[in-house]
Amino acid sequence: MEGPSMKTPIRIGILGAAKIAPGAVIKPAAKRDDVVIACVAARDPGRARAYADEHGIAEVAEDYAALIARDDLDLIYNALPPAGHPEWTIRALEAGKAVLCEKPFARDAALARTMTEAAERTGRTLIEAFHYRYHNVIRRAEAIVRSGELGDLVAAEAVFQVTIPFREGELRWIDEQGGGALMDLGCYPIHALRTLIGSEPEVVSASAVLERGVDVETRAQLRFGEVAATLATGMNPAARAARVTLTGTRGTLDIVNFVAPQIGCSFTVTVDGVARQEDTAGPSTYEAQLAHVVDVLVNGATPLTGGADAVANMAVIDAVRAASRA
Repeated sequence: MEGPSMKTPIRIGILGAAKIAPGAVIKPAAKRDDVVIACVAARDPGRARAYADEHGIAEVAEDYAALIARDDLDLIYNALPPAGHPEWTIRALEAGKAVLCEKPFARDAALARTMTEAAERTGRTLIEAFHYRYHNVIRRAEAIVRSGELGDLVAAEAVFQVTIPFREGELRWIDEQGGGALMDLGCYPIHALRTLIGSEPEVVSASAVLERGVDVETRAQLRFGEVAATLATGMNPAARAARVTLTGTRGTLDIVNFVAPQIGCSFTVTVDGVARQEDTAGPSTYEAQLAHVVDVLVNGATPLTGGADAVANMAVIDAVRAASRA
């Protein structure tokens, strides 16, 4: 695996001229001197060139295969839709590159497993880009739960819903590309519940509203052992929401905007009837994510996401989808 022997700056190639990449890696990289965005590839070389010019990227690869074959790149950021994650992640790993792969990891758990097996086989690092997971807000929340301060957990709920209007070519409205509310948005509350509760759930029941072949809304009842949990996600909500709440025998933990604390967040802990506000300051989730990636590649830190965690999250998505469409 990559580790303390890797030299800096870490040279990153972007797979896909994606809308998410500027916020996710390009701008965070510009604030560091130990990483550099070195190259980009798109389905159309002309589009890749325009993207590179817009974002100050020095090199353009002819296509995806040419990008991962380059010997001057250390890390591939796979910003393709979920349908493109398995093939190109595996090919990048086999080409000797580390990979930061966007969420959701794949279209299902079986495909996710082929990706993690490729990482194990090649000895290369594969991290899932659940950026929220690296922020100090969710890390602090995890520490509070593990401390036992809330008592024994008995209930939890998590929601992430944001308007994603339909338009021709919008990938999140194309089922074959891995679209739909559960995949694109619901993966976050599922991951947050799993992370904070610290176990894997059983799907008790689920329902979905379908439009144009994708779910625009999904709701589910989960059970993590003795903890009853509610999941909600949607692409056409009356109002945006990104909230996770855990209830224990002694108190509650409530985070409003757990997905992106840097754009406004409240983090309230109430124990034995006494409420306090936890600090939400810090770098953006994407800056924290890139710092973690560097720590993994250069210092040998253990990745917080990817591997068995990525497969397990996809398994829950599979189960919720199956129950909602039964």
